[in-house]
Amino acid sequence: METVYIVKIGGNIIDDAGKLKQFLNDFAQIPGSKILIHGGGKIATEISKSLGIQPQLIEGRRITDANSLKVVIMVYAGLINKNIVAQLQAAQCNAIGLTGADGNCIPAKKRQVGAIDYGFVGDIEASQINVENVQMLLQNGFTPVFAPITHDTTGNLLNTNADTIASTLAVALAPYYNVRLIYCFEKKGVLRDVNDEESLIPEISPSTYPELRENGVIAQGMIPKMDNALQALQQGVKAVYISHADDMLIITNQQKPAGTVLHL
Repeated sequence: METVYIVKIGGNIIDDAGKLKQFLNDFAQIPGSKILIHGGGKIATEISKSLGIQPQLIEGRRITDANSLKVVIMVYAGLINKNIVAQLQAAQCNAIGLTGADGNCIPAKKRQVGAIDYGFVGDIEASQINVENVQMLLQNGFTPVFAPITHDTTGNLLNTNADTIASTLAVALAPYYNVRLIYCFEKKGVLRDVNDEESLIPEISPSTYPELRENGVIAQGMIPKMDNALQALQQGVKAVYISHADDMLIITNQQKPAGTVLHL
């Protein structure tokens, strides 16, 4: 079975031009089929504030009102996505920039209002992913680069957590490929002390995760990342890694362990 690497990039790597260029050069070197999903929350936050729109985040998830939606569409699907695609093309990687609306690849449903009204946020399911169109791109030598924007199939775009897109794509493709999911950011992996790079937790399982979350070791933006990653493993994804962007090629080349490995 062919291996497909699904890589999600976020954090301060997106915000630093030099680090992003290095990461994209490394990503371009991954052999075979690969998919990139990117976030970009900090840039969207800065632009929102400059327009007088105060961002709201709850446990790492953005509250997306009508004005915030316009900003994230422009920033994620425009500024960040096309910059990444252009740099990958320069690195001889035949990237194609997409949102979930393109090719109807990732349809979504607007999140129901519960205790929290997240606004124009899309929830997605692996069973709804248009696997055939994603496969068509991979089989024809394209590297899909997904912005964290989906659509509700009635003409409306929705903001969707990039970690969720990565894990849901991984689950949808798992019956057809040997899927390896890698979350890359500016830390070595999951740290016991966020200020101490030497406090790396090398392995996390469903049995050890609840205690780490309860004790605040895993909090804020790391929560959706971990929730999605563990669910992906339980639904057929072969391996999940959370690592520094600089260690991505160590993982894909299987040279040695790097970052935090999630396992059942």
